[in-house]
Amino acid sequence: MSLTIATWNINSVRLRMPLVERLLIERKPDILCLQETKCPDDLFPFEAFRNLGYEHIAVHGQKGYHGVATVSRRPLELIERRRFCGIDDSRHVAVRFQAGGAPVLLHNFYVPAGGDEPDPVVNWKFKHKLDFVAEMNEVRAEHDAASASILVGDLNIAPLEHDVWSHKQLLNVVSHTPVETESFEAMREAAGWVDLMRLNIPYEQKLYTWWSYRARDWEASNRGRRLDHVWSSPNLVPRFTGYDILREARGWDRPSDHVPVIARFDIG
Repeated sequence: MSLTIATWNINSVRLRMPLVERLLIERKPDILCLQETKCPDDLFPFEAFRNLGYEHIAVHGQKGYHGVATVSRRPLELIERRRFCGIDDSRHVAVRFQAGGAPVLLHNFYVPAGGDEPDPVVNWKFKHKLDFVAEMNEVRAEHDAASASILVGDLNIAPLEHDVWSHKQLLNVVSHTPVETESFEAMREAAGWVDLMRLNIPYEQKLYTWWSYRARDWEASNRGRRLDHVWSSPNLVPRFTGYDILREARGWDRPSDHVPVIARFDIG
């Protein structure tokens, strides 16, 4: 038995529902976590997901901006829609499901992008991003002998040197500045999360999940960043069997600038 969890910043779930349907039909993940759904809860396309067998749905949306949703073929228990930084953005939803006879807590996150200027004094969006990451310290990798935790989402930070196309050229670009990457990794480690996408991957190997719309030919230039992440509590590491980055989805019709990541676990 295996469990597959996909995470994807879809950049408007209603606009790109045909792409979501393609992913679910072709790849059939057990659970799909979407970010940047840009959809209030009452307008979410519940029926389209249910028609594809994803009957269990937890949403946290708002009109035109942000928004997260977790859809599943197995039952979900809604645990929390956390509010960060005293702002009513829809950037988190947590659910619990059963895998291998044990409960797994699954967090779905959409971290603020942070704007263009990496200075919290002159750019409130960047300050908000740093404050948001600081508050994520409270989201621990809860686990014991009979439970585990997973955290996925568009976390909008590429923390390692080879998570971007050019470490040197992006040191002053939002998503890879030292103040972001250092606080991000400190938060992850302090909260007990394991970065599954970098397990057993050579440090020098480039990993990207996002390619800018601004690139005239994204595939030829290949100036990507790893902004989408899959973390788990330490007790799930032995059950993690790998992942796929669906790079080809960046070339689908009217694509998101992010591509899906599908993680696999050896639990039923």
